[in-house]
Amino acid sequence: MTGPDSPDAPGPATALRPRLPSPLTEAADGRFARRGVRLLLKRDDLIHPSLVGNKWRKLAPNLTAAAGRTVLTFGGAYSNHLRATAAAGRLLGLPTVGVVRGQELADRPLNPSLARCAADGMRLRFVDRATYRRKTEPEVLAALLRAAETPEAYVVPEGGSNAEAVRGCRDLGAELAGHADVAAVACGTGGTLAGLAAGLAPEQRALGIPVLKGGFLDGEIRRLQDRAFGGPRGTWSLDDRFHGGGYARVSPELDAFAADFEDRHGLPVERLYVAKMLHALLTLTEEGAFPRGTVLAAVVTGRPFP
Repeated sequence: MTGPDSPDAPGPATALRPRLPSPLTEAADGRFARRGVRLLLKRDDLIHPSLVGNKWRKLAPNLTAAAGRTVLTFGGAYSNHLRATAAAGRLLGLPTVGVVRGQELADRPLNPSLARCAADGMRLRFVDRATYRRKTEPEVLAALLRAAETPEAYVVPEGGSNAEAVRGCRDLGAELAGHADVAAVACGTGGTLAGLAAGLAPEQRALGIPVLKGGFLDGEIRRLQDRAFGGPRGTWSLDDRFHGGGYARVSPELDAFAADFEDRHGLPVERLYVAKMLHALLTLTEEGAFPRGTVLAAVVTGRPFP
């Protein structure tokens, strides 16, 4: 392995001491077994105690590219990505700035998620939602950098998904080569799926479960693969039925499913991403979407917070 995850590579990949490859364990579950399907759990939640799961895989190459510069990035009030970036900054002694969606939050006490970011040394900048929606426009981004007094900062997009991140997530697929027929992952911005699909063997396929509604991810994943690899890579698909109403929406039924899965398998189930993906896999299995003998690998990209 020669990517940013390599144990011999300099920079964040070494300094942050990741546990790679992450463990792959079987979850014996009668609901899947009755359909002739095996379920494996790819425990990316165990890669690093502070940079959990796909956050490590996406951030490590970006932190290397930052080369000691301040890192500025974006997120909502409960962003896992902001927390991971702040934690990385603390561990590496790297200044970080988080641009947070919602100017109204500036006058309120910090919620536990943003408080963790601040405790890890991240400077928080709150912006109105209209400006936040335009954050990728060059003139708006330049104004945000000036306002944060970091004109030379290294900018990481919301969710951490860019070409560097996608190439970092390719190793996730490589770690699963030969172990599963279908590798499933919850999707927010699409970077993890784009890299996962690229790293899988030709006979394997990746399945993405979007946690936001809107149906925008298909085009975004194609754009990310174009930027990372110069064109499409791997076989992948999306199933948009399991977002549960949108990001951070957790129904009582989904919460009950997650609690039951925790009891069955001793796995702390993160609700916003992981629970939706696991519920999707069970539903698809019961619908007969997977032929008998199929081996599923469910990528556990995070754990509950706090």
